[in-house]
Amino acid sequence: MANETTQSNLDTILGRLVVEQGLASSEDIEETLRLKRESEEKASEQSLATLLVENGIVTQRQLERLRPRAQEEQEQQNRSQQIPGYQIIKRLGSGAMATVYQARQLSLDRMVAIKVLPRKYTNNKEFVERFYAEGRAAAKLNHPNIVQAYDVGQAGDFHYFVMEYVEGHTVFDDISSGQPYPEERALEIAIQVIGALAHAHKAGFIHRDVKPKNIMLTPDGMAKLADMGLARAISDVEAAEAEAGKAFGTPYYISPEQIRGVVDVDYRADVYGLGATLYHMVTGRVPFDGPNPSAVMHKHLKADLVPPDHINSSLSAGLGEIIEVCMAKDRKERYRSTSDLLSDLEAVRRGEAPLQARKTFDLASLQKMEETAISDSMPGPYEGEAGSSAMLYHPAFWAAAAGWLVALILFIILLAGV
Repeated sequence: MANETTQSNLDTILGRLVVEQGLASSEDIEETLRLKRESEEKASEQSLATLLVENGIVTQRQLERLRPRAQEEQEQQNRSQQIPGYQIIKRLGSGAMATVYQARQLSLDRMVAIKVLPRKYTNNKEFVERFYAEGRAAAKLNHPNIVQAYDVGQAGDFHYFVMEYVEGHTVFDDISSGQPYPEERALEIAIQVIGALAHAHKAGFIHRDVKPKNIMLTPDGMAKLADMGLARAISDVEAAEAEAGKAFGTPYYISPEQIRGVVDVDYRADVYGLGATLYHMVTGRVPFDGPNPSAVMHKHLKADLVPPDHINSSLSAGLGEIIEVCMAKDRKERYRSTSDLLSDLEAVRRGEAPLQARKTFDLASLQKMEETAISDSMPGPYEGEAGSSAMLYHPAFWAAAAGWLVALILFIILLAGV
């Protein structure tokens, strides 16, 4: 009986994957399942995979490529059903780091989401530690715009993380077609997310992976920041030093200092990530693109940002200014605090100018002008107009000139006495 249930589950998963890959229609799968039921009645039961190949719906080669994925999903489902106190309902999605299921918490009769670490990572100490770090970080945060953590633990040979179930979709789902958000809606979402980040920063955590896929949207329009998988306590010097020189983040939205792997990454990395996310939201494009992650990250470091209002001419100048300050390559030129950024977002939503962005921009410009003035005041290495002009501003030049002038006056007095 157990073998029959296992085979039935595998058939269900395999049939879904065949449809998802575009190898067959759902009608084809339904018809094949009908044939499977007939074979069972005739005591000549055949698996769905066998029937799909025999009826020319898929090739044996296509099936073999899908089978490992189907078996992995089946194993994850079997393990997830062993979590005490929870009833698994369905798989919500999966990625490289985890598979997420919708489940019912039996003790409180409420829907939850359960993230399960893939089997291939269960013996990887680094991945397991990061998985639990995500749970601990999320558990310390309590904000309406952050997905709430409920529990984290181990059952058997696998690890799980229970969190708030958010019905809805992600910002990425909305913009994946290339259609940008209206400015008003983008501002509304950004204001909620920066509120969530401000709460995390105050609690001593930086998210380090702010991106459209990590912003959930409920049916009533509320934004919820998800996935604290890369979150790190600002005070965790040991973890920071262990990660030195490594780029943690998502290439399209990662800050320059994260790419360089600096030890003292702070809240300004999240400001950059939100700026890059907002850029994508209002233009329909990522800030920098390239043929591979390395090329994209190189552009974050070196390439000039095309102003968002040059791509979407309907944007206000104020929102464009906010995004450009958020995405300044030098973090000292970004917002000095999340409260300053929030103030500007709210001002633009009211139709006013982003005063904090302009103040930050003016201070950065003044600093650059001062650095340029100091540089220009140094004597040129070669003779000529440029070198001579620079020497006129150098203190050593005027000291030497004064000395020659005094010597000349003494010489004239000496001659007059003679």
